[in-house]
Amino acid sequence: MLKIWGRLNSINVQKVLWCCAELKLKYERVDAGMQFGVNNTPEYLAMNPNGLVPTINDDGLILWESHAIVRYLSRKHGKGTLWPTDEKACADADRWMEWYSTTVWPNLRPVFWNLVRMAPDKRDMAAVEDGRKKLAANFDIVNRHLASRQYIAGGALTMGDIPMGVAVHRWFALPIERPAHPNLEAYYGRLKQRAGYKEFCALPLT
Repeated sequence: MLKIWGRLNSINVQKVLWCCAELKLKYERVDAGMQFGVNNTPEYLAMNPNGLVPTINDDGLILWESHAIVRYLSRKHGKGTLWPTDEKACADADRWMEWYSTTVWPNLRPVFWNLVRMAPDKRDMAAVEDGRKKLAANFDIVNRHLASRQYIAGGALTMGDIPMGVAVHRWFALPIERPAHPNLEAYYGRLKQRAGYKEFCALPLT
């Protein structure tokens, strides 16, 4: 059986769990990271030398990096759904996964960490405001992109929606000022109707 190491409040673990829910995969999950430890043990570091979560073991294949895991599971179990069979649609979904990594997450991380994980007296509010402005510009791009489609790569949910979806939840859940993005708001509403997103992603931020 697929085994997943990672805590439920990790944005990267949430991607993998939502992916598994969409694919209806059975798995065993082990709490790891932050208060749970485990990720700093020699056994874990032998699997994932970065000491981060998630890590999976799928019938002997040890894999880390959340997007690599989502791509692998989607390609193995979700051809025609999360993994589009049309090569252009697949490349489109993949492109947005990369954009999350290179553009959205570097701007989201300082906002999230300062407002959720840092004690109030330790917060860098200048970094929060800088990240908030950059995220507003990022999500304006997504809002315009969604004017002509229901999901990131077209009319159906794909792997490209998984990183974007976890980021969008944080954007709307964080206590920050947000410009009006009606297409993005409608997209968020569609995601919240999905059982896996509701269970694993649309959670209180901790």
